[in-house]
Amino acid sequence: AASHGGNAGLCPPLLLPVLLLFVPGLAAGPAGMLQPRDTPSRERRELGGLWSFRADLSPGRDAGFAQRWYRRPLRQTGPVIDMPVPASFNDITQDPSLENYIGWVWYEKEVLLPLRWLQGDPAPRVVLRFGSAHYYSIVWVNGVQVVEHEGGHLPFEADISSVVQGSPDTLCRITVALNNTLSPHTLPPGSIQYMTDKSRYPKNYFVQNIRFDFFNYAGIHRPVVLYTTPAAYIDDITVTTTVSSDSVAVVQYQVAVVGSTAYSLSLSLRDQEGKVVATGDGPVGELKVLNPNLWWPYLMHKNPGYLYSLEVQMQAQVDEVLLQDVYPLPLGIRTVHVTSTQFLINGSPFYFHGVNKHEDADIRGKGLDWPLIVKDFNLLRWLGANSFRTSHYPYAEEIMDLCDAYGIVVIDESPGVGIKLPESFGNKSLQHHLAVMEELVRRDKNRPSVVMWSVANEPASELPPAALYFKTVIAHTKALDPSRPVTFVTDANYALDRGAPYVDVICVNSYFSWYHDPGHLEVIPVQLTAQFENWYKTYQKPIIQSEYGADAVPGLHSDPPLMFSEEYQQAMLREYHSVFDKKRKEYVIGELIWNFADFMTNQGTTRVLGNKKGIFTRQRQPKAAAFVLRDRYWKIANESSCLPPVITSHSLFL
Repeated sequence: AASHGGNAGLCPPLLLPVLLLFVPGLAAGPAGMLQPRDTPSRERRELGGLWSFRADLSPGRDAGFAQRWYRRPLRQTGPVIDMPVPASFNDITQDPSLENYIGWVWYEKEVLLPLRWLQGDPAPRVVLRFGSAHYYSIVWVNGVQVVEHEGGHLPFEADISSVVQGSPDTLCRITVALNNTLSPHTLPPGSIQYMTDKSRYPKNYFVQNIRFDFFNYAGIHRPVVLYTTPAAYIDDITVTTTVSSDSVAVVQYQVAVVGSTAYSLSLSLRDQEGKVVATGDGPVGELKVLNPNLWWPYLMHKNPGYLYSLEVQMQAQVDEVLLQDVYPLPLGIRTVHVTSTQFLINGSPFYFHGVNKHEDADIRGKGLDWPLIVKDFNLLRWLGANSFRTSHYPYAEEIMDLCDAYGIVVIDESPGVGIKLPESFGNKSLQHHLAVMEELVRRDKNRPSVVMWSVANEPASELPPAALYFKTVIAHTKALDPSRPVTFVTDANYALDRGAPYVDVICVNSYFSWYHDPGHLEVIPVQLTAQFENWYKTYQKPIIQSEYGADAVPGLHSDPPLMFSEEYQQAMLREYHSVFDKKRKEYVIGELIWNFADFMTNQGTTRVLGNKKGIFTRQRQPKAAAFVLRDRYWKIANESSCLPPVITSHSLFL
């Protein structure tokens, strides 16, 4: 797939080697990445709303750096427009060149800071944080570069205290240069292709080629936040939980403090009624909880998603001043274990009956949108879905918070989608992939909803370099977090896949009677059964059908079922389900439909305004297949032997 970039000049739009000559990069360090919260010692301020915006339409996309647009208000550099944040910029205007724009765009926001953030001895620490911005970001405050970040789906931040506290006034001008170009070494990868045939293309015409089937939306996609901490502060918290057979849970914790070596820590674990059930002190230790309320998945317990609150309090001495910091961390007590045939949560067999999703909607693109998020969770629970995979990139922290609270189980996936070219398996790509996994684990390591990491989706894992590549990425992820299994999602042949030996769970995508033998539903039982038996015979590991499905144009009907009709989508699901029902008695531990809702893709002859494999439309209205899946998921939930009570679809709390 390709997006056209128009006239690009003589240089590719991602000018990283040149860019570093303009502005020396300040790479984000290995600090903690605790989610900003309002506490007695911390304040936060969201900067959502309208920002000034300007796309760099110069031939080389480099005028913003050559003219140093970050040195003065953006409106003084040329014409600007209003742009909502968070949102993708692609669908906001009526300008078709912006819809498919590739290269640098510029955002700016001016805010006034409270005086209390700028004064004091010692003054508080002021931090600027981006939930995500796609893809490559450089940020200045009052003309001073404060952070540079590669990657479009994870948070990054900068301590801007020295910049704003040294300013003569309280004005804080935030400037962001953002580039959505993908190269063979980005994650996800892509490539720029110049069309040199002047009889067919304009001068300097190029396209952005990608190997994934969703639109490469760009912009500041998640909230931008200013927050404060004391000068000495709680920088990171890591927790793991175990449960013994005698109803005692152990919460192991590790707390990092920055800004002082003379500090003390006290910890209190509170239940949902506010009662303290365990206490501790010091940076490393464990808390014992008698008769704990375990974190259970939705439909596996009458009280799913039970969260305690781990309150960490710090007292630290800085220049003879006593500082205090408080941080509350939501905490779920649960265990995860994988056998050769089962996936166990709290020692009970868990069957994934869920969906794959996308962060995608009309107008806002991949921008975070609370009404849409809440609607999606209501639909998930209506459906009887207990899980989803964050296909094909990490989702917003706000979404993950609700998974923790509602008991929705998550396979947390990196942006490793479209790794198809041999050069994308080289050392440069590998080092970036390792760094992305570090960022992802650092962000989500404490979430009870996250039960497995997925390092990639449908890579060319049959290529020879894939063996060392995935052995390294998976080993690195396990070293970062030994408490969770690790997988990647494959569509390779079982006999040729060079990465599968290193995963804990086999996740396989297949589209029998769609991309293979299109229109022939009768081949599904034979081919799907052979798929499962071949994979299990080879690896003796539990298997998740991580994708299956068919496009259905809403309102298009055909009986007998024909491709693209709602009836064909229903019929395909039923054929797959008949095989699932046989194999889930053995070693198949899950099924995730592709997809939860229709979503936008690049234009192409097989895509009519996007991918139509959703069981809901892009506007979240059900197709006929949604009711097939709903009946099935509720039936599975009620058949499950691990359900303490019998739950019906009428027990939804919507």
